[in-house]
Amino acid sequence: MGEVSREELPLPSLFERGRKIHQIATESGCDPDAVRKGCEVLEKCEDMVGKLGLFSSNETKDDISTANLKYILVPYFLGELIEKIAQDDRLQILKASQAKLKEFISFCEIMELVPEEELEAVAQAKPTAFADQRARKIARFKRQRAAESKLQEIKERKERRGRSTRAAAPSAPVEAGEEDVLDDDGEEEREAWLTTISLAVCKALDLLEMLKKEEDMLSAVKERQLKGGEEEFSEVVLDERSKKAESWHRDAAIRAQYTKPAQPITCATFAQDVLEGRAKVSQAHEHKHQPMIFGPASLVGGGLTSERERLAAQVFQPMHRLPTMSIEEAGLKEMEMMNKWQERNVKLMEEANSAWYKDNRKLGTSENDNEDDDDDAVQKARAFDDWKDDNPRGAGNKKLTPCG
Repeated sequence: MGEVSREELPLPSLFERGRKIHQIATESGCDPDAVRKGCEVLEKCEDMVGKLGLFSSNETKDDISTANLKYILVPYFLGELIEKIAQDDRLQILKASQAKLKEFISFCEIMELVPEEELEAVAQAKPTAFADQRARKIARFKRQRAAESKLQEIKERKERRGRSTRAAAPSAPVEAGEEDVLDDDGEEEREAWLTTISLAVCKALDLLEMLKKEEDMLSAVKERQLKGGEEEFSEVVLDERSKKAESWHRDAAIRAQYTKPAQPITCATFAQDVLEGRAKVSQAHEHKHQPMIFGPASLVGGGLTSERERLAAQVFQPMHRLPTMSIEEAGLKEMEMMNKWQERNVKLMEEANSAWYKDNRKLGTSENDNEDDDDDAVQKARAFDDWKDDNPRGAGNKKLTPCG
C-alpha cells in the first residue's frame, strides 16, 4: 500500500516527505529502513523533476520561480541520506554519495549559487597549500554561520508576524502599509530558500572533502589487504575499473537531465495539473481545448433547455472569434499534414525515377508534339487564306501611284 500511495503523491508532497526524513536522519538519526525509504522518496522526486523539466541549463537563479527553488535541494538531500545507508561495501556508498553531492554543486554552479573562491579551488587540479585550505575553510565557516543566522532571523520575523496577525481583531480595518507587509511574504520565502541553498552548498563541500578522505583511506586498506595474491588483486582492479566506468556513465546520464532536456510535457495545463497533484506523469493525456464560456454564472456548465436560457447565455459575448483548438492541437495537426505531404512527395519522386514512367513520358511527349505541330500548321494556313480574301493583291497602294 505504501508504494501505491507514494506513486500517487504529487511532487510537493513527495519533497516534503523526503525533507522531513532527511531532517530526522541528520538531527537525531533514524533506523536503516527509514533511511532507505527516504532515498526511494527522493529518487522518485528527482525523477519527477526531470520529467517535468523544471530547470534548464540556460537559466539562472533569477529565472526560476519561488515555488520551484526548493527542488534544487533534492540531490543534496539524497547524497546525505545515501551516506547514512548501512551496507557492507562502504566504498560503493561513498562513491554514490559523492556523485549526488557533485551533481548538486555542478547545478548550483550553473545557477550561479556557488561563491567565486570555491569555484577557483575546484578548478585547480593540484592540491593547494595548507594555508590556502585553512583560509578557504574559515571563509566557508563564516558563510555557513551567516546563512544560519539569516534563516533564524527570517523564522523569528515570520513568528512575530503570525502572533501579531492572530492578536489583531478579525474585523479591524487594514491600515496603510500593511498590504506591503503581506506582499513581502513571497520575497521572504524566496530569500529563505536561496539562503537554505547557500547553506547546503557549504555543507556539501565539507561533506565531499570528508568522504574523499574516507574513500582514500578505505582504498589504501583494501590495496594493502590484496598485496598477497596478484591474481586476486588483478580481479579486484578489473572490478573497480568496471564499477568506475558504470558510475561514470550513470553520472553522465544524470547530468544529461540538465544539459539535454528530457522528453517535455508539451501541454502547459497538464504540467500544472501534475505539479498540483491532480494528474500523474505516467498517465496518458490528450491536448483537449476547452473553449471559454461567457454569460451568467448560473448558466456556465449547464445545458440550455429553453429559448430564454439560450438568449441569456449570449450576453457579454466577446467581440473576437474564439479559437476552435489549442496551440498543441494545431501543432499536432500541422505535423500530421507535413508528414502526409512528405509521404506524397516521396511517392511521386519514386514514380518519376522509375523506368516505366520515363518511357511512357517520352512516348507520350513525342506523339503529343506531332499532333500539336499539325494542328498549328492547319490553323496558320486557314488564317492566311482568310487574310488574303480580305486583302486582294494590290489593294491599298492606289494612293501611292503618281497617276492615282
